[in-house]
Amino acid sequence: MVTVSGVVDRMSSTLLRVRSATGLGSQVVDIAIAEGTSLHLPAPGELVLGVAVTRTEHAADLIKLCAQQQGAGVLLKPPFTREPELRELAERLGTALVEVSPEAGWAQITWLLRTVLDAAMLADSEAADGRGDHGAATGDLFTLADAVAAVVDAPVTIEDAQSRVVAYSARQDRTDQARVDTIMGRRVPHDVLARFRSRGVFRKLSRGQSAIFEPAQPDGTLPRLIVPIRMGGELLGSMWAVVPDPVIPERALAFADAGPVVALRLLRWRATVDAEAARHQERVRLLLHGGEGWQAAAAELGCDSGRYRVVAIAPRFPATTPESEGSWLALKEQVARGIGRSPVVAESSGVLYAVVQAGADGRAALRALPVNTADSDSIAFTVGTPVEPGELPRSREQAAELLGLLRSELLPGVVAVWEEVWPAVSLHRLASTAARADLTDLGPLAVLAAHDTRHGTQHVPTLFAWLRHPGDPRTAGSELGIHPNTLRYRLKRLQAVIDLDLTDPDVRLALLMQLTIRRWARPGIGPLSAQD
Repeated sequence: MVTVSGVVDRMSSTLLRVRSATGLGSQVVDIAIAEGTSLHLPAPGELVLGVAVTRTEHAADLIKLCAQQQGAGVLLKPPFTREPELRELAERLGTALVEVSPEAGWAQITWLLRTVLDAAMLADSEAADGRGDHGAATGDLFTLADAVAAVVDAPVTIEDAQSRVVAYSARQDRTDQARVDTIMGRRVPHDVLARFRSRGVFRKLSRGQSAIFEPAQPDGTLPRLIVPIRMGGELLGSMWAVVPDPVIPERALAFADAGPVVALRLLRWRATVDAEAARHQERVRLLLHGGEGWQAAAAELGCDSGRYRVVAIAPRFPATTPESEGSWLALKEQVARGIGRSPVVAESSGVLYAVVQAGADGRAALRALPVNTADSDSIAFTVGTPVEPGELPRSREQAAELLGLLRSELLPGVVAVWEEVWPAVSLHRLASTAARADLTDLGPLAVLAAHDTRHGTQHVPTLFAWLRHPGDPRTAGSELGIHPNTLRYRLKRLQAVIDLDLTDPDVRLALLMQLTIRRWARPGIGPLSAQD
């Protein structure tokens, strides 16, 4: 177990800061997330995260509820943590009040807290809950980071070969913006990596065995002492210590000597994490695709009761630059680590599928993701209908179908929710079925389309707009971006190309059906093709 004080120490003052004098010795067993004023009663020992709290009275209610239920404490962001009445209330009720850095995202804090709790709960158990090896390996690495920090007398991070933070020491008193961003994001930011790479740091790491001193940089980045972590010639990762200036040779040598010990633990961590990740992904895929054993998978993943939606996330268009590919990879990692204690996320055929609890509407499901869907116009987000756990394959198929419609530009924008776009889905399915009957080859429409191709005219879209808005040339013209008189002129010209009796309702209906098929039919999109 770990106390509130222990959690704050592990997370460091970069992210968390104690704002009350009581409750710090309370045992922390889990976290509870309060979305604004909505909160299920916290269990004893849970830390309450005041996500989206916007009013002082709401913050006070959370503190009272936490005390009533014997919760471990309340985490809030400024300005609430700096209001004297809230601090006095927390101290009077014996509830720990902890301030979260304003720059820290709640998804990041949630993930980091759960990492700390997992390490604390499982470090002494090799086989607890079938995941003891993972917990013990993680705990070993955090313990090692503390020991190495004491040796070098500096805050330390242990990183894997992809510059992702695996563990870090409790003390992070000497820090800079690069270290803050690294711990908050659980990996070294791309711009910081670029700066160190340009100075040849990673080239030295790939070739050397001893500690490397990197002096301070003009942007305010403090000096670093860096040690490669190797095993059998393979570079497994590295240790980074933030130091005030060059350290004495004896201390640098002691820092480097810790490398082989860390390498053994890092190998163990990597093996257990890879095995657990593979097993987790298989459970998620079974839940998304159905089949024998889905009930056990749902229970293990915590999705065996309630209603859920599947969200499909993918590039709307193929990545064309290293930057766009890098953005997609970063988003995948952000989603995969930010939903719940064990994220119910799996990748299939380049699409990321996430299972989230069904909210009041599909947009609420998107808000459960640790990303802002408005941040990028190149990533598509589609949401299936809410279903029971056993019907999740249907919600996944729907999300995949909507993704196909977005990618084919049959739907506008980058977000599609099943209930909101049912007319488009209906038209597309109808058009796809009718296209197999070669209905567009009947009548004079093919002649009109061929004329447009040869002469650059716009007769087909003009006819479609007129049929979609009968008796309303202003709206039809607006859809085409032309004046109503121009629309009328085009109609006269197209009737000179083909003989159409547009007063006949059957002719109008047949033409509208054919034109709908031309617009909405796309091969390879639909419920039967969404079984990826």
